Amino acid sequence: MSLDAWVHGWTISRGTPAPVKIRSGYRVDVGLPGHQVRYVLPTYDAVLVDGLGEPDTWLKICGQVSLGAPWQVQPVEYLMSRPLAGAGASVAASYELTSVRRDSVVDVVVRDADGSVAARGKAALTGDAAVFDQVETSPHHRRRGLGRSVMAALSAAAQYAGANTGVLVATEDGRALYTALGWTLESPMTAAVSRG
Repeated sequence: MSLDAWVHGWTISRGTPAPVKIRSGYRVDVGLPGHQVRYVLPTYDAVLVDGLGEPDTWLKICGQVSLGAPWQVQPVEYLMSRPLAGAGASVAASYELTSVRRDSVVDVVVRDADGSVAARGKAALTGDAAVFDQVETSPHHRRRGLGRSVMAALSAAAQYAGANTGVLVATEDGRALYTALGWTLESPMTAAVSRG
């Protein structure tokens, strides 16, 4: 399932400990201020969720779920996937695209003429999947095809490394780009945080 690949790839991309399988999903000990632990669930588990709620606990659940206190529900996100297709990436002459692989993570950065980061993204390799993460374009560089270029470069590097499927969780803004690039919606995702 794409969710399994996503949670493993997310931990690789973010440099956290590996996810721990629990009865109804995964637990990730993130250990950051504001983000101590994360639970990733393929379906809503009321018994598990009702027993959680320590401050800085995050949930990500496949499906749209209504949650009460202490949970602060975030904007809906989208689990998406697609077969990887090897296409080259190019950017306008005023930009430079670099792609670097470190262990199981591919980093792509696009810089403008003065060296500022215009766009970036990561792909974490896990099994035969590549989990795309933290893909973003700076606001004043949007609508120039840089997001597409980052995705193409990540896809090509991941495919070269042996991945054949891409997986990501998109925001509402990102969903339009990924849909246009041929990504398929697998599930809406409920994201929530407990602030205690």
